[in-house]
Amino acid sequence: MTTVLLTLGRLPKALDLARGFSKAGCRVLVAEPYGWTLAGASRHVAREFKVPPPSAGKAAYLAALAQIVAREGVDLVVPVSEETMHVAHLAEMLPEGVRLFTMPPSQVLALHDKASFVRKAAAMGLAVPESAPLGSAEAEVLARGGPVVVKPIYSCSGNGLSVLRGDEPLPPADPARPMVVQRFVEGREHSTCTIAQGGQVVSTMVYRGAVMSGSVAVAFERVEAPAIAAWTRRFVAETGWTGFISFDFIVDAAGVPYAIECNPRATSGVHFWEPTDIARAVLEPGWAGPVRVRRHATLQQFYACLTETQGAMLRRKGFWPALRSLVTTRDVSWDWRDPWPFASMIGTSSPIIWQSITQGARFGEVATQDVGWYED
Repeated sequence: MTTVLLTLGRLPKALDLARGFSKAGCRVLVAEPYGWTLAGASRHVAREFKVPPPSAGKAAYLAALAQIVAREGVDLVVPVSEETMHVAHLAEMLPEGVRLFTMPPSQVLALHDKASFVRKAAAMGLAVPESAPLGSAEAEVLARGGPVVVKPIYSCSGNGLSVLRGDEPLPPADPARPMVVQRFVEGREHSTCTIAQGGQVVSTMVYRGAVMSGSVAVAFERVEAPAIAAWTRRFVAETGWTGFISFDFIVDAAGVPYAIECNPRATSGVHFWEPTDIARAVLEPGWAGPVRVRRHATLQQFYACLTETQGAMLRRKGFWPALRSLVTTRDVSWDWRDPWPFASMIGTSSPIIWQSITQGARFGEVATQDVGWYED
């Protein structure tokens, strides 16, 4: 029996992966700084291990993962979310024959870096917005030419992002927190999630936000976007990518998709695939699919959407559309054959809820604070 280690358990996409690998005949383990999580509550997870968060020390985090791999006889390590940038460094610590479903750290971090990603994509002739480092003369020219986006080169969930319009000056550059200035593209935002093996796309899911919590989608709908799928195939082929890889796009009025950033990891797009097929696509490098799509065109994270609905009621704006969406949309975590993760979600999410309350920040902004990669 193949033993699979997921390196995060708190997010719904970890639950989908756990269920998929279990149904494919694997023994599933979860390593997680919180200890008890959404995925860990599932009957499809054999054991959950508490590990120190990367924010408390990268070396200690990797050492804890390596100990689990050795002690439990792990065959495959699958990063789930923002911790991917750390887990990529685990490759040199793994016993021979143990697979890690991502690329080497130099390649992962080059795409996590928002400025580096744009340079790489532009060099391939792919559509990306003009960008320049904050503090450069090129950035000043961009800002004078129209609206721009300013964001840290290492961030997630829209943290630290600002849109400057009109005559607003650029903020001063801070060498301790490098940022990129990017031409603002007017249009509809789309997101993707791709499973890739050896530079070949196994499957790409394109979706867009239906309900937003800040800049994070908590309900989403899948869409067909051939131009985005073609853009992704080209990038995956050029980089020889193996692992999950995801992009955020803005599609302008002419229908041109501009990739505004890359997430070299899985995103919420995984929820639209059948979990068992995701597992097969990861387990078997030569597997060509197909990866079946769930029948639901729209999915939601129920408790996050409930919070947004309550907020709409208090703001007296958009309540009825939010309520209608809440009661008619399928939750990503619910499965009557495995009900405990959904039923215990308030408990397993309590660390995130507490941080959200004490920091005055949205749920999505704090959900990965302790596992994200924010510096070189």
